[in-house]
Amino acid sequence: MGRPKALMRDPDGTSWLLRAVHTLSEGGCSPVVVVLGAQADQAVPLLAEHDASGPPVRWVEAGDWAQGMGASLRRGLEAVQDTDASTAVVTLVDLPDVGGDVVKRVVAAVGDDPRSLGRAAYQGTPGHPVVLGREHWSGVATDAAGDRGARDYLAAHDVLLVECGDLAGGVDVDAPPDGVQDGWMG
Repeated sequence: MGRPKALMRDPDGTSWLLRAVHTLSEGGCSPVVVVLGAQADQAVPLLAEHDASGPPVRWVEAGDWAQGMGASLRRGLEAVQDTDASTAVVTLVDLPDVGGDVVKRVVAAVGDDPRSLGRAAYQGTPGHPVVLGREHWSGVATDAAGDRGARDYLAAHDVLLVECGDLAGGVDVDAPPDGVQDGWMG
């Protein structure tokens, strides 16, 4: 994208960051932990716009964010170690059509077993969100490197694929739509 995705907005003004927080909240996740990297100081004020009546939202910073999404994943898993959660739901900020209904479906299918691994699939293609049982957090964090995140870890383990193609396309956005200039960023 060339810019921090947490600061991006749709042409209608919708914050990508707040949409992702809403998706997880609507999907039943509590608390929601947001991992920020580049220009985190500019993204934090956006979180104040989150509906306070929903699940608690807290943020952490991945100081080594420039190393790739693996750094963010490691930081997020570190941040949830102090909770009593048996699973963690991982998603990305750049999935505009993935809503809370997708999160609910994947979480319901995978359950809350700390040994579980599951992820959404779109027409059979694995995507996000990903559910990581607590027993996998250490292994995922160890394997998370560069922009591969948990890909290698998941490829080496049995993962329940939960078809969600009827709910969303699951395609991430890596470039502004054609014809949209700098005004696309919030």
